[in-house]
Amino acid sequence: MKSTLDLHDKKLVAALTADGQLSPGKVADEIGVTPPTVRSRLKNLISAGVLRVAGLIDPMKTRGLTIALVGISLHSHEQLDEKLAQIGSLPRVNWCAVVTGRYDIIVEIVCSEEIGDLYDFLDQDLSKVGGVNSSESFVVMKSRRKWLLLPDAVIKEFNA
Repeated sequence: MKSTLDLHDKKLVAALTADGQLSPGKVADEIGVTPPTVRSRLKNLISAGVLRVAGLIDPMKTRGLTIALVGISLHSHEQLDEKLAQIGSLPRVNWCAVVTGRYDIIVEIVCSEEIGDLYDFLDQDLSKVGGVNSSESFVVMKSRRKWLLLPDAVIKEFNA
């Protein structure tokens, strides 16, 4: 499994970050390799789980979405990796991370405009995980340079 990016991989990722719709031919021209090399490297990076090409949305320009950060304190640190995996698999979670400081885990969730979705996350989803001592929520009112990969719960709502 590839975990270190070489110079061409970095250039490939940078080109796709700027425009994820670039064709292999255009990427090849930009980074100085052939289109088959781009396709091969892209396939390898995706297979290794290092890269994912997806449609991102700007939540500040999209009605009907609420973004919240939730700081979580656990009863115990003994199962930190397990709790991170459980929380990360909840349907409204965009990302989560073990952090230093006041909280053990920070979570970004995406909800419908209804504040009830945030309540349901805290009351239902998070309570199923167990081992949570306390949580504190922060609703994002405005952000810059924030692009979202929609979590499963929101994709499900969009497809309804």
